[in-house]
Amino acid sequence: MITVLSGGTGTPKLLQGIKEIVDDKDLSIIVNTLENDYFSGVYVSADIDTVLYTMADMINDETWYGVKNDTFTTNERLAELSSPELLRIGDIDRATKIQKTMLMQDHTLEESVDIQRRHMGIQAKIIPMSNENSDIKIVTDIGDLEFHDFLIKHASEPQVLDVVFSDVSPAEGVIDAIKKSDAVIIGPSNPVTSILPIISLEGVKEALKDTCVIAVSPIIGNDSVSGPASKFMNALGIEVSSLGVAELYKDFLDVMVIDNKDENLKDNLGEIINKVIITNTIMNSLDAKINLAEIILDGILQ
Repeated sequence: MITVLSGGTGTPKLLQGIKEIVDDKDLSIIVNTLENDYFSGVYVSADIDTVLYTMADMINDETWYGVKNDTFTTNERLAELSSPELLRIGDIDRATKIQKTMLMQDHTLEESVDIQRRHMGIQAKIIPMSNENSDIKIVTDIGDLEFHDFLIKHASEPQVLDVVFSDVSPAEGVIDAIKKSDAVIIGPSNPVTSILPIISLEGVKEALKDTCVIAVSPIIGNDSVSGPASKFMNALGIEVSSLGVAELYKDFLDVMVIDNKDENLKDNLGEIINKVIITNTIMNSLDAKINLAEIILDGILQ
């Protein structure tokens, strides 16, 4: 049994490789919910939906959000009616979000996602990190911003001074999934806004200490592979490097996978964690994703 901690971009790419070599029924995926919010009247859990679409082979792997070959009739009509959307939500994607919004009238988020993943034919468990509403503020030089305002409206351009998120309780299946796992993989998602909220949940760090934990660094050199992770790490005083990521996870981390370009960090990382694996971590093809997944699984077994 393997559990993966996931955000919405880097880790789903890795999941595409993992699902080719691991039976879905042996896989649990705990997904960040910090950025969930309502848009255009529907509940948007972008990272969860990205994982759902990835596991159902529906993901638009050019944008890494939404459904491949989706249409945008509703989105375009809303703009014509002078109600443009901050998020560009496709029609098929919107149906998923509408159903989730309806399900949540009688079910928790965790239950609603479980219903959806079964309807999509997904055998892997997909577990929201929490059923509670979260809140995140990006403190910047132009004021406090909601996450999606920072990311989309302001194109991640403001200087980040701090990242503040609310404390929530873990969903029922989170601790259980970790405790039942032979290993936990922390995917190459944003360490601050995707992974830190999960590992900050009550009981998660303690559970992680009792299993094998392997993390893939989302940093190469002194910058993130994608997204504004480096800005967030700087704001929290975390070194923007694989060393900084290892320090963030060091209380429970056993193995770290870093890119070939960071080979010079091996000795320093060895002072923090037990084992360092050096390989190509850029997942620009399905073969590269499968190869990285195989290397991770070999690292778990050795």
